[in-house]
Amino acid sequence: MFSKAVHDKMNDQIQAEMYSAYLYLSMAAQFETKNLPGFANWMRKQAAEELEHGLKFFDFVNERGGAVMLKTIEQPPTSFGSTTEVFKAVLAHEELVTSLIHGIYQVAIQENDYASQVFLNWFVSEQVEEEKHATEILETLKMAGETGNALIMLDHGLGKR
Repeated sequence: MFSKAVHDKMNDQIQAEMYSAYLYLSMAAQFETKNLPGFANWMRKQAAEELEHGLKFFDFVNERGGAVMLKTIEQPPTSFGSTTEVFKAVLAHEELVTSLIHGIYQVAIQENDYASQVFLNWFVSEQVEEEKHATEILETLKMAGETGNALIMLDHGLGKR
């Protein structure tokens, strides 16, 4: 069993990961309505990945003898503005998730919970990758603009994810 402080933070993270999946599905829905199937595909894949992350925390809590407490998932926004604004929101959200992971890690250090630290190492690395991908797409969008062939080509490329 692990400390109550780490246990509580991990249950909070399950909720955060599930919310992330909802958020990205909502973004996918917006891209579907804008006839940007590649962007929608990227968001759907991102949502599935966030669900997988939540389940990793779910399983870890159970493996450590904790009790998983599923919390209410807030409804995400349904409108995000331009494609560039969507990816600004993606980057900001990933930065938030990074701070949450770091917060759990800090508590695990304080509690001398080495097993949780090892578990969290994967998420620390994953968040570097998540922020990198969001930044790359955002920077490409800034160069490409919101209309024209460059946006269509980017949409096509994201559809291959």
